[in-house]
Amino acid sequence: MSGGDIAGLIAAAVFLILVLLLAVPLLKLGGVLDEVRSGIRESVDAITPTLAETQVTVLEANKQLAKIDSITTHVSETTSNVSSLVALTAATVGGPLIKLAGFSAAVRSGISSLKSDGPATVKSTSKPKKPKKRATR
Repeated sequence: MSGGDIAGLIAAAVFLILVLLLAVPLLKLGGVLDEVRSGIRESVDAITPTLAETQVTVLEANKQLAKIDSITTHVSETTSNVSSLVALTAATVGGPLIKLAGFSAAVRSGISSLKSDGPATVKSTSKPKKPKKRATR
């Protein structure tokens, strides 16, 4: 063996030691990546049912909101109908009630004037006499 062969063997041994020193962190990095992969898989497995339940909940909430929308539409229509009915009732009953109230007030006034005057007297239908004019000076 010559000096060049020995130097080649030493260089190969140093290179082998360097490869072994670099292989250890690479193997540890591979283990870390395996753990990350398994953690992601577990997370996906845990999230999938939650997302399915959330989807069902959102669909049920949308159904309930559609029902509430229908209810509010019907309440609005009912309110409009009641308002129209009140206006119609006021117009139909209000006019005759006002006339009846006026008539009853007139009757009451007439009765009270008859009571305060005593027996009824017939007034003459002749024209009242005009006072005479004074002579001017």
